[in-house]
Amino acid sequence: MFVDSHCHINFEGLADRLPEVLDKMRELKVTHALCVSVDLETLPSVLKIAEENEHIYASVGVHPDHEDAREPSVADLVELARHPKVVAIGETGLDYYRLEGRSIADMEWQRERFRTHIRAAHATARPLIIHTRSSWEDTLRIMAEERASVPGGVMHCFTEPWHVAEAALAQDFYISLSGIVTFKSAKDVQDVAGRVPLERLLIETDSPYLAPVPYRGKSNEPAYVSYVGRFIAQLREMPEEALAAATTRNFFTLFKIPQPQPAGH
Repeated sequence: MFVDSHCHINFEGLADRLPEVLDKMRELKVTHALCVSVDLETLPSVLKIAEENEHIYASVGVHPDHEDAREPSVADLVELARHPKVVAIGETGLDYYRLEGRSIADMEWQRERFRTHIRAAHATARPLIIHTRSSWEDTLRIMAEERASVPGGVMHCFTEPWHVAEAALAQDFYISLSGIVTFKSAKDVQDVAGRVPLERLLIETDSPYLAPVPYRGKSNEPAYVSYVGRFIAQLREMPEEALAAATTRNFFTLFKIPQPQPAGH
């Protein structure tokens, strides 16, 4: 039984065929998923899916790439996180990948937004979902300055080398790996997948993006997290069932959700 710790099933292409997406999850034994917010404008669609489906959870946050989105205050995030299905703050973080002629100094608005999310995580005791791309030095620095280790959280869709993973683990964060780990060229990610302590490992799809092999290049969906888990289990030379059990347990532990007991227990 697998869990998808990060997806966007409210996005176009998944939301319009949601019953099929949920059926496919059941078919491939993916029991739960976290639908992650990227801005406040589309948050209602995230919350609606979580409200209508017991096994889907939600987060509240504004993605660092969404420059023109409504800017959240700490108070905004705290209030929105009162929703009973909201289990995390994010996704948040830093993304310097598309500077488009600007310098890193021009990204102060991203850094301030990131600090706002971390402060909201402190106020709500909800863990953080952190996105970092071409920005790991500033990401780790701000995490340390704002004591992000207190609410804790996860480095989602992790693509950095092992030394960055080590630094995040030292701040008590989990590392989540996506379908990228199945790509032949993803040597850094595969190295991390083999070295992260099992009790700090999560898996995700980030759907509709980054479909794992054998679906690479196609639309991704939560059911395909099973391929991510299977690949990592083979990489670590461990039983698939043990990898599934550990990553599922980690999901419920991090997001402070009571883990359902199998029938008969």
